Amino acid sequence: MLISQTPLRISFAGGGTDLEDYYRSEEGTVISTAIDKYIFVLVKERYDDKIVLSWTIKEIVNNINEIQHDLIREGLLLTKAMKGLEVITTADIPSEGSGLGSSSAVTVGLLNAFHTFQGELVSSEQLAQEACTIEMEKLRNPVGKQDQYIAAYGNFRQFTFHCDGSVTTEYINISDETKRLLKAQLILFYTNKTRSAAQILSEQKNNIGQRRDILKKMKDQVFELRRYLENGEVDGVGDLLHEGWCLKQRLSTQITNPEIDGMYHKARQAGAIGGKVLGAGGGGFMLLFCPVEKQEEVRHALRVYKEMPFRFESGGSKVIFNIKQDTWKV
Repeated sequence: MLISQTPLRISFAGGGTDLEDYYRSEEGTVISTAIDKYIFVLVKERYDDKIVLSWTIKEIVNNINEIQHDLIREGLLLTKAMKGLEVITTADIPSEGSGLGSSSAVTVGLLNAFHTFQGELVSSEQLAQEACTIEMEKLRNPVGKQDQYIAAYGNFRQFTFHCDGSVTTEYINISDETKRLLKAQLILFYTNKTRSAAQILSEQKNNIGQRRDILKKMKDQVFELRRYLENGEVDGVGDLLHEGWCLKQRLSTQITNPEIDGMYHKARQAGAIGGKVLGAGGGGFMLLFCPVEKQEEVRHALRVYKEMPFRFESGGSKVIFNIKQDTWKV
């Protein structure tokens, strides 16, 4: 039996430029960080040849192709996993529509668990590439590449998405003091609603041709943000997030709504400098940059919304428990 632990993420800048419709003609880039909220995958050998899955529902099947859960089915097929398995997935946050990259974290965590269960040690790069293959090629989901990569690698990273489909991964060297100052001014609230990212991202992809000027400005923010982080100038992050949120709203009609606008306006009135709805938008979690001395006022203004405490996570997907027993099946 083994358990994999895969972090969720916060994306700061460049979102949307990781979509294939963008980076195939012009390089995209994002800055993300992993956080200490996780997807857990448990894999255990069974005494028979059935495949038993526990997620929001329970499945018992005889053949991999009968599995309803797309990510589990495709992960088992890609890794050529054996029959006779129990697979359980669980999460620290709502299972979908959170904006924290949960679907890709599930995919990466499943792949890490399935490979390790079969005695295969694979790299972060392989996990990220295989997760992209499943989500983008096998399932044709309208997603980008950043979530798979940050789930696999962890820490603060800048990812560059090249026109040929390759990805360059760069660790951002931020001092511990800068991380402390940045984290002290970030607060995360749940908007009380989830949404399907697919519909929002589909519209966003269809709009890319007419929104390249906006996406170029969002991409330029990545290099500005990296300078702030590496130079310890965290005070500039709030204004940058606000500018990015104003740009992001122009990518799709579904990214925001009156409730989200009202929530963000209340936060800004109470003292938050900037922020954004994470992921595709439309719901999930809202990240705010707020001076420490104003945070209690913001919490009061948003008291009907649940705050989620978090820390930055230095690691990517890992196996945290692994006991290999001799099989007794023939």
